[in-house]
Amino acid sequence: MREKVLVTGGAGYVGSVLVPELIERGYDVSVLDSMIFGSQGLNAVKEKCEIIRGDIRDKSCLEKCLENVNSLIHLAAISNDPSADLNFGLTIEVNYNATKNLLDFSKKMGVKRFIYASSSSVYGIKEEENVTEDLTLKPLTIYSMTKAASEDLVRKCNSKNFVTVNLRPATVCGYSPRQRLDVIVNIFANDAINKGVLRVDGGEQKRPNIHIRDMADCYLALLQAPEEKIAGETFNVGYQNLSFIEIAELTRKIVGEDVKIVRIPTKDNRSYHVSSEKIKRILGTEQKHTVEEAIRDLKEAFAKGLIPNPQDSIHRNIERMKEISLENLH
Repeated sequence: MREKVLVTGGAGYVGSVLVPELIERGYDVSVLDSMIFGSQGLNAVKEKCEIIRGDIRDKSCLEKCLENVNSLIHLAAISNDPSADLNFGLTIEVNYNATKNLLDFSKKMGVKRFIYASSSSVYGIKEEENVTEDLTLKPLTIYSMTKAASEDLVRKCNSKNFVTVNLRPATVCGYSPRQRLDVIVNIFANDAINKGVLRVDGGEQKRPNIHIRDMADCYLALLQAPEEKIAGETFNVGYQNLSFIEIAELTRKIVGEDVKIVRIPTKDNRSYHVSSEKIKRILGTEQKHTVEEAIRDLKEAFAKGLIPNPQDSIHRNIERMKEISLENLH
């Protein structure tokens, strides 16, 4: 019998790349997603997996979805600071309370492995140049606070028969069937291709990035790793640490030298370098895809018409979340 994997938020940006990979590797895949950004990300595999439209806050839905599940990859969340700031109560419900319920039901239903998608934002502002997993967390926003608190729940639930692990991804970049255009590399690629101008706030600040296909590979590695290597552990994953201006110049090089770069003064000079040495040492994960490749993939996707309306709110979490709030008022 094939191993059954449930992916919450599986129709999202990362999920739409991860789910086809899981199917390709022979897993029996189920997806639980609210579909607030649509289901188009899974169009290519909708006949090959079970897709459930539902809310992770719905306990009856969770219990039904977890039947016969061996492993769970928990991606679903209100993602990024601006979206989370719209409604603190909702963010706590979705990002923390629902994670607690999901852990409780997973343990009750016999799930063996629980992989939690946290965020490198839990570190807050660090003076240390190299940010490693053993540093103290200093979350500064409701989003990062709920992620850090959920990590603690995940870690405490780890046991002999219920292996749990936290993953702290850097900013993901590259093409996905459910495209996001509100993260730094993708923003620059979209602006360069469709506007011919890149606006860079500051420029010297460094941020960690990871190609979306490498991100999917990390989840696969955690699914396949021996229990003793990941049980109760936390891993950073963010392979390329580049400054804003380096990303902008790389984008111009790929898109065209006629692209104009405009630098704007900023008061936000936070700069940090996330170390991924631990996951590389323990699981042997290696970067296969670069930021440059992510930009080229997006350039090709636009050329092929795979992102027909880059202004659509489904490409930007904050805009779509605002629309949903307005919809709920009527």
